[in-house]
Amino acid sequence: MTAHFVNLLETLRRRADRMAGLVEDMVQEACEAAAGADETLARRVIKRDSDVDAEEVEIESEVIRLMALYQPVGSDLRLLCAILKINNDLERVADCAINIAQRARHLDPDAGTRHHAAILEMADAVQRMLRGANQAFAAEDIDAARKTFAVDDRIDARYEQIIQEIVAQGAATPEGMADRLDILSIAKNLERIADHATNIAEDVIFLSTGKIIRHADDDAPQTNE
Repeated sequence: MTAHFVNLLETLRRRADRMAGLVEDMVQEACEAAAGADETLARRVIKRDSDVDAEEVEIESEVIRLMALYQPVGSDLRLLCAILKINNDLERVADCAINIAQRARHLDPDAGTRHHAAILEMADAVQRMLRGANQAFAAEDIDAARKTFAVDDRIDARYEQIIQEIVAQGAATPEGMADRLDILSIAKNLERIADHATNIAEDVIFLSTGKIIRHADDDAPQTNE
């Protein structure tokens, strides 16, 4: 490939890394808004949605343009495919962050306190998982990518535990069910973010090896997204 194409590809990759950083910031702020029932912070997260949407479209358009103009093969083609897929997952992660922030806007602080430890634990694990997957992509680190799979299993288990706790408490005190549904929605969106982080990790392995492991039980768990 020409030097000009290589430069364009590197510029696109850096742009994808910046997109990942933007989405990570949104998830962090959304989690902080939920933990503190902070409506101001939640509104700030929601306002950033249009920026992410616009960036996703521009990155996708650039991927398609480079594919059409240069018809890359081998590792260059895999990189463009990986950027395209990861870009989509990052936009969906941002949507999950928006959903969390929307719930945080009218979350009862007392309800958040009752489930504070569980949500904080889950939110911390999800953020570390997303950051790890993005860093694995930036470094094309297969080992780092595979480490995210075990974290996803723990997050799934924590989510199931939260569901069981909320159902049990709902039976005892049904008058607080509206607040619990907010907590449940936050937990569900955190679980979805973990699924998207798993997708990103799978794409890192594809980028490095050319192997699609999405439904291969020996390499990675199957996700729902």
